[in-house]
Amino acid sequence: MDTFSRSSASTSPPQNKAFSPSLDQKLGVAKRCSYEGVVAGTKAAVVATIATAIPTLASVRMLPWARSYLNHTAQALIISTAAGAAYFIVADKTVLATARKNSFKDAHVDA
Repeated sequence: MDTFSRSSASTSPPQNKAFSPSLDQKLGVAKRCSYEGVVAGTKAAVVATIATAIPTLASVRMLPWARSYLNHTAQALIISTAAGAAYFIVADKTVLATARKNSFKDAHVDA
């Protein structure tokens, strides 16, 4: 038993205490950046859904061409495409802006 416990203890990777807080801090910043991106993307998707749904549904009721060619599936596709695009564009820009802001903040602290 004594030999087994020594061999398993020697194969475990060394714990670097100086590296762990920095890694935890970076993971926390990354989670916060992604959360801010999700929140901003969701807000943009809601606005895009409303801004796209109103003219789409109004045109289907008022324009004869839209009434005959845009069935419910086409209307849903138009609205969801705008919402999805808005979500991903805004979330990506928010994550990049937050990461850029944090990298400049870290550069000023280190200097």
